[in-house]
Amino acid sequence: MSVASIAAQQTQAPTASAAAASAGTSTAASGNALVSLTNNFNDFLSLLTTQLQNQDPSSPMDTNQFTSELVEFAGVEQQINTNSDLTQLVSLTQAGQILQSSSIVGKQVAVTSTQMPLQQGQAEVQFNSVIPAATTIAVTNAAGATVANPTIAATAGANSWTWNGQDANGNQLPDGSYTVAVTQQNGSSSATAVPFTVVGTATGVDKTGSAVDLQMGAVSVDFSNIQSVLPAAN
Repeated sequence: MSVASIAAQQTQAPTASAAAASAGTSTAASGNALVSLTNNFNDFLSLLTTQLQNQDPSSPMDTNQFTSELVEFAGVEQQINTNSDLTQLVSLTQAGQILQSSSIVGKQVAVTSTQMPLQQGQAEVQFNSVIPAATTIAVTNAAGATVANPTIAATAGANSWTWNGQDANGNQLPDGSYTVAVTQQNGSSSATAVPFTVVGTATGVDKTGSAVDLQMGAVSVDFSNIQSVLPAAN
C-alpha cells in the first residue's frame, strides 16, 4: 500500500451529510484531519526523500507511481478543505435562519404540528373543508386523556376553532402543550383525518445541532413547519 493511501485512510474527512448533521463536530473533525494530514504529509516527504537518496541507480523509482501518490495525497487535502468550507456554509445558513425566525418573535404564526400551544388560556386550530361537514376536534393532555372533544359545523373553505383552555367540566387547564386531531365523518361510520395548522404566539428561537426551532410557549417546531405569519389584529 502506498504512503499516500495510508495517509488517506488516517485522514478521512467528514461527508457533507455529517457536516449538516453537526456543524460543531464537523469543524473539530476537519481541524483534526488537517493536523493529521500535515503530520502525515511531512512523514511522506521524509520517506520519499530517503527513498530517493537510497534508490538503486540501476532501478530508479517508477515516475508514474511517484506522481500517483502525490495526486492521491493532494486529493485528500482538497476533500478536507471542501468539507471545512461546507461546515462554514452550514453555520452561515443556520445563522441566517436564526435571524429570520427571531424577527417573528411576538407575532402570531400558523404551523404544521399535532402539538397545540395553550398560551394565556387560549389556543387555535385552522383547517380547510371541501364541503360543509360535522368536524370533531380532539384535544388530549400529556397523559393521553381527552380534555376537549367538540364537534363543530364546518363550512366549505377555511375554518378555525378557538379553545379557551377549559375541559368538559369547565375547569381551566394550565398553559402548555396539548395534542390535537381533526376528523370529519365521510358519510359512513369511519372518520377521516383533516389536515390542519395550529396557531400560537412565537416566543423564542432555539438552535439544537443543525436544527433551528421556533418556540410557541411549550411547543417547539422546526422552522420549516411555519406555514404563515398572521397579520396583527387591529
